[in-house]
Order: sequence, then structure tokens, then C-alpha cells
Amino acid sequence: MKMSSNFLNRELSWISFNKRVLEEAFNKNHPMLERLKFLSISGSNLDEFFMVRVSGLKGQIDENIYFPSIDDLLPEESLKKVLLESKRLKEKQNQCWMKILSDLKKNKIEIVEFNNLLDSERVWLKNFFTKDVFPLLTPVAVDPAHPFPFVPNLGLCMVLKLKNYRNKKVIKVVIPFAKGLNKFIKIKKTQKFFKTEDLIIRFIKELFSDYNFISYGTFRIIRDSDIEFIDEAEDLVTTFENQLRQRRYGRVTLLEISKNMPKDLKSMIVKTLKIKSNYILQFDHLLDIECIKEIYKKSSNQYKWREYKPRFPERIVDANDDCFSAIRKKDMIIHHPYESFDVVVKFLRQAAKDKKVLVIKQTIYRTAKGNNKIIEALVEAAEEGKSVTALLEIKARFDEEANIKVARYLKRYGVQVVYGSIELKTHAKISLVVRKERIGLNTYVHFGTGNYHIDTAKLYTDLSLFTCNRLIAKDAQNFFNMATGYSAPKKWNYLSVAPFNLRNDLINLINQEILYKKAGKNGEIWMKCNSLVDERIIQALYNASKNNVRVELIVRGVCCLKPQVKGLSENIFVKSIVGRFLEHSRIYCFSNGKRMPSSAAKVFIASADIMPRNFDRRYEVMVPILNKTVHKQILNQIMVANLNDKVQAWKMKGDGSYNRILPKKGSISAHQYFMKNPSLSGRGESIKYDRPQEIILKK
Repeated sequence: MKMSSNFLNRELSWISFNKRVLEEAFNKNHPMLERLKFLSISGSNLDEFFMVRVSGLKGQIDENIYFPSIDDLLPEESLKKVLLESKRLKEKQNQCWMKILSDLKKNKIEIVEFNNLLDSERVWLKNFFTKDVFPLLTPVAVDPAHPFPFVPNLGLCMVLKLKNYRNKKVIKVVIPFAKGLNKFIKIKKTQKFFKTEDLIIRFIKELFSDYNFISYGTFRIIRDSDIEFIDEAEDLVTTFENQLRQRRYGRVTLLEISKNMPKDLKSMIVKTLKIKSNYILQFDHLLDIECIKEIYKKSSNQYKWREYKPRFPERIVDANDDCFSAIRKKDMIIHHPYESFDVVVKFLRQAAKDKKVLVIKQTIYRTAKGNNKIIEALVEAAEEGKSVTALLEIKARFDEEANIKVARYLKRYGVQVVYGSIELKTHAKISLVVRKERIGLNTYVHFGTGNYHIDTAKLYTDLSLFTCNRLIAKDAQNFFNMATGYSAPKKWNYLSVAPFNLRNDLINLINQEILYKKAGKNGEIWMKCNSLVDERIIQALYNASKNNVRVELIVRGVCCLKPQVKGLSENIFVKSIVGRFLEHSRIYCFSNGKRMPSSAAKVFIASADIMPRNFDRRYEVMVPILNKTVHKQILNQIMVANLNDKVQAWKMKGDGSYNRILPKKGSISAHQYFMKNPSLSGRGESIKYDRPQEIILKK
């Protein structure tokens, strides 16, 4: 029987992560508009949290499901705490918004009042309202003849009270913000912004010429947006299309209302939506925090980070731009975003044009919208007559619709599209190319820790491994055969594959470090991931700590493990890095009896985080790093730089709270370090590990 005190609540840990994101919006070391962007991201994160995680808890309560979370809290107990912490987080977001508004104004970027505008600016706004806002407005009176309008997920609405100046009749009107209607309007040739809702009120006579304005407020709803898939469905795509249509009609999870909302208008909304008071939040300022990204996009680059241009890998340049030649020479690791994702595109484009290439197989989880070079490369290859297979995951949350469109596009040009398993998501990131050479068929493989997404590759830290190792390539071929045709490989040479052996392989690697320690050798574990939730892995790490194995964990987001708890986890240290780039790479390192960092250590990269869903409900892959140079790059450069980071890092305490690590003179930021030294990733140089003070248990 597990003890609840040994684990942290997943949802509360996530809120703690989003607080760290929000703290970057207060961080004056960042350019002003980048702080604004962090605030927007924290708003977007919280919206998705409500759409999925909070909706899930609410659904369990509504359906009388009493399955406890990892910390033994029942859904109702978790939800009560989550709603309280979410409200506090939202209030802090609004405080941050007011602080940033003040700082923006000092730098001539201002949210203005109509009375403070020049006459020419007022005229411009009036014309803008007439041409660009008025056509998008659909006021709906709420009375017996006009039912309350449907409000889509994340829909922002204004609700007004107006009085007819002839017959004195009072009416209530809802004005939904149409898709495409921005929340802020940038006044032409200025750095001044005007709130759209204020503009509507200013020119309300254009909509209601016979009425006087009395009062108004805004409200916003968040709906349950998770899709439950029916295993018995005959057609995966058709089923998902139907459920995507239903997503916008999902049950209301949360109602947000502005504090200036009159009581009678609030009562009308609550009664119509039939939502309980504990699912209603009221705030003074912005309801839609994410929308402030509109200001970021339309403002001067003067107050943003300077554009960073990633370096193209020298290995490819030295090989006369021949990816295959460079990979044949030795395995190659690419460190995104410091090194360009264009090398992955080039690998596929070269394969598409190369007459010696016969087969291309590609997993697709999330793809860039619009100009998608990966998809175009697959199409080009199919048009060249090659056998091209895309293992496409249409169940990627919030990208389902885009992936269905991609699937149809690929099919149109002769790409064989396979949706993988009905029960399992394909989350592994693998690209495979079979080429006919003098020695016979040679297989080149790319493994990634991130998606084949050219946009996020500029913002996420990830790793790309290129290899033509024969046994690893054989494993990759078996993976595709398993996922596309349900074949069952009898063994894997090097890969650890979920849902088969990945969790057990990690546990065995952890246990091996315990055996080394008991034998008088060193036992040490370094892990870097986005989330640490899986109970069995956490228990294994606790056991390692009790046996004096030192465990260094870099966990960006959710962490249900409690570090530094006496008798449980004295030898476990957890830090979170939040900065300019989103930490996304998954790296797992084991000392193999030596002092870290060591050339003898076992090093792996993976598509999987340490979560039950990754081990049990997804196709995931973990691949070992066999090449000495690549091994050194990952362990002695990337992992050491992240462990040394004291500029953008947070230290986790046993109660689940975090303290920002205070930088000392000479402290490094991993992001800044690799931006200044991108060529390190192409060489086998080491960074000195700033080993923290050891804490060794007495026997």
C-alpha cells in the first residue's frame, strides 16, 4: 500500500510549473515584450489545463468515479485544491499584466483611452470600427424570442444592458467575439493599442441607434476538449472528425466573468449555462490572458530578444552537403535549436531526390501548419516513385484536425498513410531511409526527442540522432513493421520500445546502479525529461536513493517525486529549467559504476517522458548512444551545462515548492551558453561539471 506522503499531486505540480513560467513574465532580465510573451504563454497553458485536466477531474466527479490520484487524493479533493490554486494563479497573472502595462507605457507602448487620443487617431479608430469590426459583430438579444447564443470553447463575449430612449424598455444583449476579431487594435503608425471591447462600447450607437448604453461586462467559457476514442470504431478518421465537431460543444468546465459585470447579467449567464458557483471565477482585468500575444506580434522588435539564427552542422558541410556520406562516416547528433532543424529536412529532401533511395518511412505526430517542408519532402519522394510510408498519429491532442488534412494531402500524392494502433498513440520520432549501395542495402535512421515540426524546432531544445548502425536500423525497421502491420518482433537489439520493454529497461538500469553501489563502486543517475509521474519509476529512484545512489533530475514540468525527504530521497536532487527556449529533450544517463560524467556511462535519448501514458498507451522509443563523440557531446556538454545552470534554474523542495537558484558570479545559463558556443555540439569537448556538495547516507 503506497503512502500518500511519498508522492505529489500531478495537477498541483503542473500549476507549480506554470507559476515558474509566469515568474519569467516578472523577470526584468528579459526584454519587456518577452515578459509579455511569457505571460501570454502562462495564460495559454492554463486554458489547456482546464480544457483537459480539470475537465477530466470534473467528469470523474459527475460520473461518480472515485479512483484516487498518485497522492491518494480523490477527484473531488484534487479538484477543490486545483481550483483554489488556479484562481490564485489567475489573480497573479492579472497583477503581472498591470505591472507590464506600466512598463510598456514607460517605453511608449500603451493601451490608450479614447479621450487621450489625437483627433486624427479617433477618426482612424472610427473608420476601423466601421470597416473591420462592425461586419464581424452579431449582437443577440436575450429574450423569449431570442435564445442565448451558443458560445464556443474559449469564446469571449460581451453582455450589455441597454435602454430604449422612447419606450424605456431595457434589453439584454450578448455580443460574441467572432473568430478573427482581435482583442487589441493597433492604431496605424503608432505604438498605441486600443481594446476592442472598449471600441465596441464607444460606438455602440452604430449597433443600437434607439438605445442608451447602461452597463456591460465580459465573460468567457472553457469547455471539456478531451476526445474519448471508441475502440470499436470502424473508421478512425471519420470517428475523429465527428468528435472534433463535438469538441466545440463540450460541457462547460469553467466560467470566467469580469468583476464589473452587473448582478442581473451575471445571474442570466449562470442560469443559462447551468454552472455551479465553484466553477465560476471573477477578475478585474483580462479574462483571456493569451490574447496579449497580439501586442507582442504587432510591437517593435526593439524590446524583444534578438533573432537567433541556428548554426548548420559542419559535419554536413564538410561532407559536401551529402547527409548519407556524413552519417556513414560516424553517428551524428544535432542539438536543436542551436543547430538548425534544416538538416532533418535536408536528410529527407536528399532521400527524395536520390535515385539510389528505394524506401522512406516516417512517423508524424505534430506538424507545422502552412509551409511544411517535411510533408513536401515525403510528397516529392512519392512523386519520384519511391515507396513512402507515413505513420501518422491523428490522435495528437489539439492537432487532430491538422493531421487529418495532412493525411489526405499525403494520400493524394501516393504516400501510404497508416494510422498505427487504435489503442496506442504513435509518439516515437523516427525517420528511416533504405538506400541501394555498392555493399547492398543500407538503412539510415533519424531518431528525435521532438516532433518533426519546423516551427517548434526553433523554440524547443531537442536532439536529433542520425545513424546507419546495422542493428539499430534493424530495430527501426521492426518498429515500423510492428506499428503498421501488427508484427511482433521477438527481440530488440538496442531499442527500448513502449509499451513492451521501455519501463522495465529503465527500472533495470536504475537497479544496476544500486548493485554497483553495493559492490563498492559508484552509483549515479542523471535524467532530463519534461514530466516525472510514473509510480514504479519513482519507487525505483527512491530505492536507489536509500542505497546511496546519487540521482540528479532535470524535470521541466510535472514532478510527482519528492526530493530531499529524510529516509526516502536524501540523495535525489530535482531542478527545473525555464527560460528562452522550452526544454524538451529526454536524456537518461547511468554511471555504469564510474564517477559521472564518464565515457563508460550508459547514455540514452528518448521520445518518452516518465509517465504511465508513455509506457502503457503509446509507441515510444529509447535509443542508446554508442558513438564515443556523440556520447561525450550529450553527457559532457549538454547534460553538464544543464546541471551547471544557475541562471534560469529552480530547485525543488520535498513539499513540491520551488526556489529560484540564485546565480553567482560566473554562473551559466545553458541556453545562453549554447547560443554563444553552438559549435561545441559538433566537437567532443567537455564542460567542467560543477558538482554540488555530496550528500551520502550513513549506513
